[in-house]
Amino acid sequence: MTDGVAQDRARFADVLRVAEFRVLLAAQAQSRAGDQVARVALALLVFGQTSSPALTALVYALTYLPPLLAAPLLAGLADRYPRRTVMTVTDLLRAGLVAVMAIPAVPLVGIVILLAAMTCLQPLFSAARSATLPAVLPGDRFPVGMSIASTTDYVSQIAGFTLGGVLVAGLGGPRTALLVDAGTYLVSAGLIRWGAGVHRPAGDHDTGRRPRFTLAAIGLLRQDRRLAGLTALVWMYGFYLAPAALAAPYAHQVGAGEAAVGILTAADLPGAMAGTLLLARIPPAFRQRLMAPFALLTGLPLLAAAAAPPLPVMIALCAASGFFASYVTLAQVAFTRLVPDVLRARALGVAAAGLQSAQGLGVLMAGVIAEIVPPSASIAVCAATGLAGAALIRLADRSARTGDRRASPVSPSAG
Repeated sequence: MTDGVAQDRARFADVLRVAEFRVLLAAQAQSRAGDQVARVALALLVFGQTSSPALTALVYALTYLPPLLAAPLLAGLADRYPRRTVMTVTDLLRAGLVAVMAIPAVPLVGIVILLAAMTCLQPLFSAARSATLPAVLPGDRFPVGMSIASTTDYVSQIAGFTLGGVLVAGLGGPRTALLVDAGTYLVSAGLIRWGAGVHRPAGDHDTGRRPRFTLAAIGLLRQDRRLAGLTALVWMYGFYLAPAALAAPYAHQVGAGEAAVGILTAADLPGAMAGTLLLARIPPAFRQRLMAPFALLTGLPLLAAAAAPPLPVMIALCAASGFFASYVTLAQVAFTRLVPDVLRARALGVAAAGLQSAQGLGVLMAGVIAEIVPPSASIAVCAATGLAGAALIRLADRSARTGDRRASPVSPSAG
């Protein structure tokens, strides 16, 4: 199919010339780096107080799981109120919660509660930001902008994970590093409030009757097979986080030493960056054809982890998996375009929270399996589970499409 968007292919320069996009990009990049610093700080803080790997993994999982419950309740705020205001207020709230976590008198139980509350706010910010981007970047600028945003996100994560331990040591401890994360939220709030010059109204500001606040997005996902399939395909990515979740035990298994843990944790990100940038340069009409094959190929390299390859080989396998994991960006673009603006923030919030929770469950699954079998085998089992899930989703989608074609009447103009 040929359309105006396909003929007018956007370039990176076209997208980066949009000032509002640059502001949103800068706000997200430095805040994301701060989040990774906080993850490292929390892991060191919890392990230092408890010496328990299980509790450390549980706290790490808490940075992913709570949004599954919070998203259906909170994401709709980004459809009812101006999205710039929602992003600003959310960042200020998160800055306050992280700052309280950094107070030395706060016990570990209090930190866990504050962490869960702070994480619950993530889908609200993510929904408001994602729902704003199609208006900021119309036409083919949107998928190219998503590629740039995803690539920047990967760079921020690499920087945060790499610098996390250094900052914790250099700043005098984990709690001081948490203050750095709180500061990134304040910077993000300021950039969005005063740097994003366009005031955009709520997504449902011009509708006479608003959809039900809590369940409208969930109902939309249940009714639309295309959206449900895209959502499920993205959620499969949670199974491919096993190498990062088991970086420390895998490094110990292959005798790589503690210095390799950070490298292995971020090993998939350079590949993901390369895949995302490549997809942005492919003609729009061809991008979506790659989504399903890439989803299947993401798990294949990690199957080789069963042989417990040496660290350089495992890093290469993770990078290859990350390259194909760029399918997530394609699925997110397709999902966003299919959802009407009046429900966009709610639907994106639910989908993003599901992905975040799938990542948390993937981390927990990898850890539980690694208690029974070696870490290398656990990584392979998780990869096989994700691959099988993606294959089933693909088969169900093709079956549904075939059924739709058989049920459709023959066009009068045929022949």
